[in-house]
Amino acid sequence: MERPETSGAVRERFATRAAPDYNGTMTTSEPTLWIDADACPRSALQVTLTVARERNLEVKTVSTWRHEIDLPGHITVDAAPQATDLAILARMAAGDVVITQDYGLAALVLARSGRALTAGGLIFTNDNIDTLLASRADMARLRRSRRPRQGEDHAPRMKAIPARTPEDDRHFLEALKRVLDTAAPA
Repeated sequence: MERPETSGAVRERFATRAAPDYNGTMTTSEPTLWIDADACPRSALQVTLTVARERNLEVKTVSTWRHEIDLPGHITVDAAPQATDLAILARMAAGDVVITQDYGLAALVLARSGRALTAGGLIFTNDNIDTLLASRADMARLRRSRRPRQGEDHAPRMKAIPARTPEDDRHFLEALKRVLDTAAPA
């Protein structure tokens, strides 16, 4: 019985980016930059595209259909919880760089020998990811525990995230270059 033709998406998912060099040994190509575009500020996206252009790197953005992103290589997924994260994980390779605000996704990227950082310039490492995940759990617990005070009809609100500044973009640019200049984990 003949095997059915594999779709391009499946071939892409399982394709290796390793290729023999002139000596016949296997070398890997440059990393792909993956952007969790659901929560990535536009200015951080622009910084990433500029660095990718300078270094001739491929950029893939992934978001739900609710976000309008018109870039080559953009992948649109449904709005199911974690759909963006799962799409990135299914397609990334060891050594790739993922830009995300999601600590859980960052932990999974690190487990797959990838590299991850936030749009704010925080570089995720095996040394800091456990502490960051614990902090995330503590903050979620705090948000759930907030109750309205006597005479109030709603709980106290958390502080709003401040507007992004050019300093934030500079910090992100420095972190992105540092990650790209560091050898990928073995």
